[in-house]
Amino acid sequence: MLVLVAPGQGAQTPGFLTPWLELPGAADRVAAWSDAIGLDLAHYGTKADADEIRDTAVAQPLLVAAGLLSATALGELSPGAVAGHSVGEITAAAFAGVLDDTAALRLVRTRGLAMAEAAAITATGMSALLGGEPEVVVPHLEKLGLTPANVNGAGQIVAAGTLEQLAALAEDKPEGVRRVVPLKVAGAFHTHHMAPAVATLEAAAKELSPADPAVRYVSNKDGQVVTGGAEVIARLVGQVANPVRWDLCMETFKELGVTGLVEVCPGGTLTGLAKRALPGVRTVALKTPDDLDAARTLVAETTTA
Repeated sequence: MLVLVAPGQGAQTPGFLTPWLELPGAADRVAAWSDAIGLDLAHYGTKADADEIRDTAVAQPLLVAAGLLSATALGELSPGAVAGHSVGEITAAAFAGVLDDTAALRLVRTRGLAMAEAAAITATGMSALLGGEPEVVVPHLEKLGLTPANVNGAGQIVAAGTLEQLAALAEDKPEGVRRVVPLKVAGAFHTHHMAPAVATLEAAAKELSPADPAVRYVSNKDGQVVTGGAEVIARLVGQVANPVRWDLCMETFKELGVTGLVEVCPGGTLTGLAKRALPGVRTVALKTPDDLDAARTLVAETTTA
C-alpha cells in the first residue's frame, strides 16, 4: 500500500521551487494560484531569501503549492492513504479531494496570515529535541512551561514556547536528548499561542464546501482515519493550536499495511522519520524533478488498498 504525505513548515529552502516551474504547465498553474490568493508564489519560491520564506504568511502557501505541483507531476495516483504534517494536512486534504487546489490555497493563505498575526503577539519559536524517551522528555518540557507541539516519533519531539523558555531548554536538556535544534519557523505553532488564529479559520471554514475524502485521510490530531469532509475541515481549524501527533500517523500507516511512502516537495523530513520508525517501508522524497522517476517506479510497484 502506498501512502502519500506532505511536509510542514520548516521544509522550505531558498529557490526550491525553481526546477519545478520548468515542467510543462507548471508556471501557468502557479501564476493562477498566485492571482487567486494575492501572493507571488513564483517569486518567493525562486528568488526570495531564507528570511523572506520563513515568514509564516509566505511559507505556508508556498509549501502547499509545491506539494500540489509535485504530486501532479507524478501523474495518475491511487494512494491507499494520504496525510500531512502540520500545514501539510491542507495539501493532503486536496490530495483526498476534500478541497480543490484553489480552495486549499485560499485556506492556507488565510491560515498563514492568521498564524503570523498570532505569532507577532509574543516572541515565540520551536526547537526539535533529538533523542530521549517521551515519558522523560514531555514532563521536562512541561516543567519549563513548553508544549510538546510535534510528537514525531523516531526519537524526535518538537518543543514550542517563548524564546526565554526555549533558551532555558537549550541550557537544561532532558535526560537522553542528544541535541536541541532551533527550527526555521516564526512562532510557537500548535500551542495556546495560536488560539487567536483558530477564530479566523473558523470563519473562513464556513465559506468552504468540502467533499468527503476519496481516499483514506489520516489525521495528525490522533492518527485516526477521517471519513467526513466536514470533520477534516474542523480538524484543520483546531490543529493550529493543538499538538501534531505524527507518531500516531505512522502507527496507523503500519496498521494499514503500508509498503511504500512518497513525500511530496519539499520532501525529506517525513521520509527521514519513516526510515527510522517504519523499517522495511520503501520511501522516496520529492526534492527536485530528478526524483520523479524513482517515485513513479515506487508508485507502480506498490500495491494500493
